[in-house]
Amino acid sequence: MNASNRNHFRIVLTGGPGGGKTTAADLFRREIGDKIVVVPETATMLFMGGFPRVGETKARAATQRAIFHAQVGLEDVQGALYPGRVLLCDRGTIDGAAFWPDDAPEGFFESLGTSLKRELTRYDAVIFFESAAVGDISIEGGNPARTESNEEARRLDMRLRKLWSEHPNFNFVPHSRSFFAKLQDGLGQLQRIVDDNGWLRPDS
Repeated sequence: MNASNRNHFRIVLTGGPGGGKTTAADLFRREIGDKIVVVPETATMLFMGGFPRVGETKARAATQRAIFHAQVGLEDVQGALYPGRVLLCDRGTIDGAAFWPDDAPEGFFESLGTSLKRELTRYDAVIFFESAAVGDISIEGGNPARTESNEEARRLDMRLRKLWSEHPNFNFVPHSRSFFAKLQDGLGQLQRIVDDNGWLRPDS
């Protein structure tokens, strides 16, 4: 059983836009099989489903609160449906603090009646995929819901890393000129984490 006494093991994959986390999650699930359950990126689901994406400050704050609540619900539904599995969460509840219109992330947590410390406990491990934008590699393409420029992606990457690095089981996948090499690194870290915690044993 994981330290949080949940009936599943929960890993969040995060990082700035264009980091490769979604690709890594899908490849790991395909490789390992039904012991792995991917919790898709909530923001992408909402935006692709018609949820408005606007720049006005109050509207942006409302959007991030909506994403947070949807994220919590989706993770809890998947956890209830798939006990004894490894949940790979494509982003987590803390990510909204980096997208919050105010540069102070505390406002995000205060508006939701929670805290960074409390949200960190929702996850047993974190794997941070550094954005390709950090290496001046274009992040265009891939996710049709992505609208950030490389400059914005670098800023978000920095804010996300500062928040998530406070997790006691924080793991970092740096950007690379080779996307294949970066995926190998990330997948290797995923494998090590689940192996170290015994969640892929037949009796787990």
